[in-house]
Amino acid sequence: MRLLAALIFALILPAQALASSRIKDLVDVEGVRENYLLGYGLVSGLDGTGDSLRNAAFTRQALSGMLEEFNVYTRDANLNTNNVAAVMITASLPAYAAPGSRIDVTVSAIGDANSLQGGVLLPTPLIAPNGQTYAVAQGSIAVGGFEAGGDAASITRGVPTTGRIANGATVEMPPGGGNPAGRFDLSSQLSLDLALRNPDITTARRMADTINRYMGGSVAHVPDPGTVILTRPASFDGDMIDMLAQIEQLRVEPDLPARVIIDEATGTIVMGEHVRVSTVAIAQGNLTITVTENPIASQPAPFADGGETVVLPRTDVTVEEDNMQLGVLDGGVSLRELVDGLNALGVTPRDMITILQAIKAAGALQAEIEVL
Repeated sequence: MRLLAALIFALILPAQALASSRIKDLVDVEGVRENYLLGYGLVSGLDGTGDSLRNAAFTRQALSGMLEEFNVYTRDANLNTNNVAAVMITASLPAYAAPGSRIDVTVSAIGDANSLQGGVLLPTPLIAPNGQTYAVAQGSIAVGGFEAGGDAASITRGVPTTGRIANGATVEMPPGGGNPAGRFDLSSQLSLDLALRNPDITTARRMADTINRYMGGSVAHVPDPGTVILTRPASFDGDMIDMLAQIEQLRVEPDLPARVIIDEATGTIVMGEHVRVSTVAIAQGNLTITVTENPIASQPAPFADGGETVVLPRTDVTVEEDNMQLGVLDGGVSLRELVDGLNALGVTPRDMITILQAIKAAGALQAEIEVL
């Protein structure tokens, strides 16, 4: 019965509502952000794929320093192990992470290690830019790539010198240094900024109008295309968290600029739905030049007194040009019609990149082109 009701609701829901997004997915809330942590540590247990201590002085120093903590002094010893690698550890600390909670960490080699496969990260403190230790990382590393080879050949898939540890760090101190006065008190705020992830005047205005209609007053206004300021009314029965919990579920249809994204390295083209083309005629032809070397051998006649066999060069050059007809794209066509028209001309994605750039140069493409 619930499935039938959901299907009926989906059929009668307007197309505009289906294209809308939650405010929660369009903005970042002031004060609610992740904090980046960094650490330097050692990975042990590698099967001969670690750093060569002769080349990685920092690995040798870190290893000696760690062993001295256990009263093992190797400063003057000739360490020659390759089962240890120096690594950098990165992690993101959530805005309101509590002590004892776990977070994921990423481990990457900084020396000449070949792979971190099978390695174990030794306990490593993770610090923030302010120098405070907020978490401690430790655990077995999961590596997505691998490397295998012999004396004459080798193969590498993925990046075996980078891995992850799921729930590999334990939070020791919450953001704010454990001092309640240093933490951002979201609930008691009377005014709050919502930062749009994709700043746009129309989207910000629609968002403010939607919030004001829902709250029944002027509680949201737009100072710039990237910000919507919320003001908690005195008559609201709740704190700022209660207000955000209701507002973030409201739906707004974001407005997107007309833009064409081109990645020439891979031949990828991404076009927004608002891309339009004025009336323009397009002809695209491919010129193919083929050069073939067919050398022949010239030998002296049989029973000749002298002469030698020589190789005479012979080159064949052929030119082929496709006879493409001139095609016309009518003005104001939609994105689907634009793609269908270019496909009708039989162009490849890489040829389409050149055509789009030529249309833009002619002033007929009503969109911005961004080349990655």
